[in-house]
Amino acid sequence: MPVKIEPVHTGEFIVSEGNNSISRELVELAPDLTLLPGTVLGKNTATDVYGPLDLVADNGLQMAVGVLWDHVATDATGGEAVIIARLAEVDEVLLIWPEAITDEQKATATNELEALNIILRQGESA
Repeated sequence: MPVKIEPVHTGEFIVSEGNNSISRELVELAPDLTLLPGTVLGKNTATDVYGPLDLVADNGLQMAVGVLWDHVATDATGGEAVIIARLAEVDEVLLIWPEAITDEQKATATNELEALNIILRQGESA
C-alpha cells in the first residue's frame, strides 16, 4: 500500500495568536523564493524586504523577525506574503530553520523571536 505524505499546511505551526489579525503582517519578499509555512524569516534593513533567515548575512537577514504563514513562491520581481510578526505561540518542531544552524545560533534566533512576543513551544499542536 502506498504511503501518502501530508504536506505542510498554512499556519500549521501556530499554537495561538492574538485576536483578529494583530499577530500578522503583510510584507515584501525577496525574488526567486519557494518557501513553506513555518519558515523563519529575516529582514534586509536596507530594502525592508524579507527572506529566509541567513546566518552569514550582514544586512539584517541574519536576525529572526517573523515566521512565514503560508506557502509562497516569488518570481524575479519578488512578491508579498503574510508573516507572524508578533504576539503568537508557535510549535518549535514545525518551524523551518536554515540547514546548518547551530544550537547557539538557534538560541539567538529564538531570543530574537521572543523579543517580538513570538514564543516557541515544544510539541504543541494547534
